[in-house]
Amino acid sequence: MRRFRSVLLPALAATAALTLSACGGSSSGDNPTISQSGGATGAPLAASLPQSVRDAGVLKVGSDVAYAPVESFDTDGKTIIGIDPDIAKALGDQLGIKLTLQNGTFDGLITSLRSKRIDLIMSAMSDTPERQKSIDFVDYFTAGTSILVKKGNPSKINGLDDFCGKTIALQRGTTQDDVAKAQEAKCKTAGKPLKVLKFDRDTEALLQVKQGRAVADMNDFPVAAYNAKTSGGGNDFEVVGEQIEAGPYGIGVRKEDSQVRDALQKAIQAIIDNGDYAKILDKWNVKQGAVTTATVNGGK
Repeated sequence: MRRFRSVLLPALAATAALTLSACGGSSSGDNPTISQSGGATGAPLAASLPQSVRDAGVLKVGSDVAYAPVESFDTDGKTIIGIDPDIAKALGDQLGIKLTLQNGTFDGLITSLRSKRIDLIMSAMSDTPERQKSIDFVDYFTAGTSILVKKGNPSKINGLDDFCGKTIALQRGTTQDDVAKAQEAKCKTAGKPLKVLKFDRDTEALLQVKQGRAVADMNDFPVAAYNAKTSGGGNDFEVVGEQIEAGPYGIGVRKEDSQVRDALQKAIQAIIDNGDYAKILDKWNVKQGAVTTATVNGGK
């Protein structure tokens, strides 16, 4: 699913314990903050940042840490692991600062960014024209929406039209939320209303599918594939159909912070060119989503 939200714990068994596009308040105040270090020594792009950022030595990064393999808590319940934390570390090494991940509710991240409670967003957030009206994006990955159903696909779901007359679950404030709204209209016209259950965390939505209260969830493709492979030892879910509306994930930046945005673009391009980016995607088995050029506001 591309998060409006383009991203869960390593296994759904951890769903209850936990429980990685919008308005609403951030929930970061009662969640841990985890730092991804970037050393100043030998940082080739440090001079590209504003002096105020260099002096502070840190950028606070908002992230909904519930979206493995993009971002999730490790087994200690504190350490953030995944694609985004690894990329944040690599960017910090290029820029000579720390990118500190701060957990929050996904649909409050843009509000938190604009109100300066955080400095950036890295949370499998899809770069879309609607979001570009309020913030800028530096694009670093590509993902589309995948449909995740109970293992064996008992409800015979193979595409969006198969949702009609049924109940699905998803995370609110996501791209998938918009996909579902459009499908609700189609199903209503067809005389077979679609019921959509919406939750703050995708782990909660997946639990509805696992327990049979919903026939499907929608995730970004790397998240769907990861959960199909790992949840219940691969016995809980399966991915069906083709990817829907593939597009870029972006690092969210305030529009007035153009120097930070441009420095991030240079840093992403640097890790693409030096091979660190490819190593990270290989580590998490998501190389299908690789980009070759770091772009700004590339979402269409």
